[in-house]
Amino acid sequence: MRTLIVALGERSYPIRIGSGFLRDVSLITPLLPQKRVAVVTNTTIAPLYLSGLRAALEAAGVAVVPVILPDGEQYKTWETLNLIFDALIEHRCERRTTLIALGGGVVGDMTGFAAATWQRGAPFIQMPTTLLAQVDSSVGGKTAINHPHGKNMIGAFYQPLAVCADLEPLQTLPLRELRAGLAEVIKHGLIRDAAFFEWLEANIDALLARDPAALEHAVVRSCEIKAAIVAEDERELEVRALLNFGHTFGHAIEAGLGYGDWLHGEAIGAGMIMAADLSRELGYLDAAEVARIQALIGRAGLPVTGPKLPRARYLEHMSVDKKTRDGATRFVVLERLGSARIQTGVAQAIVEGVLARRIA
Repeated sequence: MRTLIVALGERSYPIRIGSGFLRDVSLITPLLPQKRVAVVTNTTIAPLYLSGLRAALEAAGVAVVPVILPDGEQYKTWETLNLIFDALIEHRCERRTTLIALGGGVVGDMTGFAAATWQRGAPFIQMPTTLLAQVDSSVGGKTAINHPHGKNMIGAFYQPLAVCADLEPLQTLPLRELRAGLAEVIKHGLIRDAAFFEWLEANIDALLARDPAALEHAVVRSCEIKAAIVAEDERELEVRALLNFGHTFGHAIEAGLGYGDWLHGEAIGAGMIMAADLSRELGYLDAAEVARIQALIGRAGLPVTGPKLPRARYLEHMSVDKKTRDGATRFVVLERLGSARIQTGVAQAIVEGVLARRIA
């Protein structure tokens, strides 16, 4: 097991990366302020892991309230969030009842948002079961639901008690979900660690083959990078926005398609190529570097072009991006491989040129 720390003063918490957390809850139970939890999961994950986790918790003397949500990005809504609150009210859960997020990024985001707002703040623990959730969404306390016009527009910064990333579920994760998670892994190398990006170029086949050592390294290094950035800028005032490389374009893809058609990681894969192309247009990257980025994303099995939506729809959704400041869209671009920056004042004609080249 590897343990990393998200250093946020009195709100610091561990990221545990290892195997067996879904059967051995000895790392979880000491964190609970009350011997009662609500385990929030979905219809896909529940049949696989809920009974084992519930049995382990109950054997440790912890009462369990299961909350099973529908599966899919299209359900990341107020209506689904209310299903969590309905269950908490029905079972007379209290402010000290810990919410456990068992699943991928949608489950984690919604459980965290529910915890942030249930009786003005209840404890929660992240138990991510997908690669994307383990390397990205479970770390850092960003919780949210979607709005039809913008992804993750309604939410809160709210940190968990801990993140327990069990690597075993990655061995049976659907290949499409595994590929989607690799998008965020690649992103971490691009924005902060050129040597890690080179390691990914050399080891992408091992990751797709689910080599345990390769997967562990990818998860650990990604979490190290994200934890360091979150510790530096918890509320995304400046440097944390760099974690959104590719997301301004990618979120526009997700919103433009209506959520659920493309996985988040698939949209980010195409979005990172668009952002790399924008970086080239602005004079930072050269064509060979953009080609390297596209080649790795393609080898990961992710889309290398955006869906054929009207350019106006892309621009509309990008205009409500969360990085927008004083009415102007800010983009995350690469100064070079392994180093990113926020770019303001990008002419719309340049953005439209990128879209023209990078839409299927």
